[in-house]
Amino acid sequence: MRGSELPEVCVVGLGYIGLPTAAVIARAGMSVLGVDVSDTVVETINRGEIHIEEVDLDGLVHGVVQRGLLRAATRIAPADVFVIAVPTPFAKDGHHTPDVSYVLAAADSVAGVLKPGDTVILESTSPVGTTERMRDLIAARRPDLKLPGLCEGTPDVALAYCPERVLPGRILEELTNNDRSIGGVTPRCARKALAFYKRFVRGTCVTTDARSAEMTKLVENAYRDVNIAFANELSMVADAMGLDVWEVIRLANRHPRVNILQPGPGVGGHCIAVDPWFIVHGAPEQTPLIRTARGVNDGKIHHVIARATELVERHPQARIACLGLAFKANIDDFRESPARLVAATLARRYGERIHVVEPYAAQLPVEFTGTGAHLIDIDTALETCDVLIVLVDHDVFKSVPLAERERKAVYDTRGIWPDQPGPEAPDRAETLRKTG
Repeated sequence: MRGSELPEVCVVGLGYIGLPTAAVIARAGMSVLGVDVSDTVVETINRGEIHIEEVDLDGLVHGVVQRGLLRAATRIAPADVFVIAVPTPFAKDGHHTPDVSYVLAAADSVAGVLKPGDTVILESTSPVGTTERMRDLIAARRPDLKLPGLCEGTPDVALAYCPERVLPGRILEELTNNDRSIGGVTPRCARKALAFYKRFVRGTCVTTDARSAEMTKLVENAYRDVNIAFANELSMVADAMGLDVWEVIRLANRHPRVNILQPGPGVGGHCIAVDPWFIVHGAPEQTPLIRTARGVNDGKIHHVIARATELVERHPQARIACLGLAFKANIDDFRESPARLVAATLARRYGERIHVVEPYAAQLPVEFTGTGAHLIDIDTALETCDVLIVLVDHDVFKSVPLAERERKAVYDTRGIWPDQPGPEAPDRAETLRKTG
């Protein structure tokens, strides 16, 4: 692949990031093979359909599959550029240890088909040093290839790290328009990756070294986690003092240099709730603030469970509706979701009294099995439930008018109903909507 020739691309991992990335690359005219371990995912994509919920992704995937620019398979094949977008979860050791086994397994598969001139890019959020570990694995697997940083002269293969910065619900737009940090194992590697991304990214692409790019992604999410922790801690302070946290934040944010985020039932998703621990793991003695923020945000989940339990106990005969399971509004991603944990905990305690409203779920997650909890729609919840616990700020929940909820007991952890009246005889439980 030279000059203006379009490269053939292989995207390893077709999840929430990999599939949109593959589709966006294909839209730019490049031939893309998407690789996934799931036969179901592969079959779905090859029909021109999708297995995840994301705005406009269905139409884009259908279009690029019909044009022959995107196909999926369970086995890797030779290409010019390899993009690795596989999960990086915690190890199951109880210590938030990063598990990069999926990345290394993907790198091992890629190593088997590499040829001189190829570029390998890791997009998965990873601990600092993962790109170099990937390089070392490939070097051990393919002694016939010269790898960057391990050879004299020009290496045969380029390796780089380039994380996404996307918001669920806006992934296609942000994959194209957001700035990119491109970290190469060497400057030459960064330049080769830059040339690839400039084919489909309109945002500014900034080159750096791989370790700095890895750290940058972790820092971005840790920064957000720390700021959310301030809002969540403030909501618990307001609870103790009997204050309306939403009003306090609204007024404080009128200061020209103050921008407090909105509290919620905790922090979820596979980024903000996870990535700060990668920094802590790498420098445990130097990260008391990041560790504390994680503790505050995880603690907020237990605070919400306690307050929701209090409300349920005050209404012993009432049907309870938990509104939302996703980790944020208007998506079908339930990974690391505090709403999911709160609702499941209540379901285990109160069984069939608990009804769950989640417009992006066809069935309740596995942890609800045997609890007696039911999945219902918002209209049924408003008609049949006396207690509403708002856990996710889906648009469909925001749109519920006051007339349909004014007689309900409400715990609003997202502050979506500021007009919800308190009871005639105020009591702590029914005014929990004020405290987040």
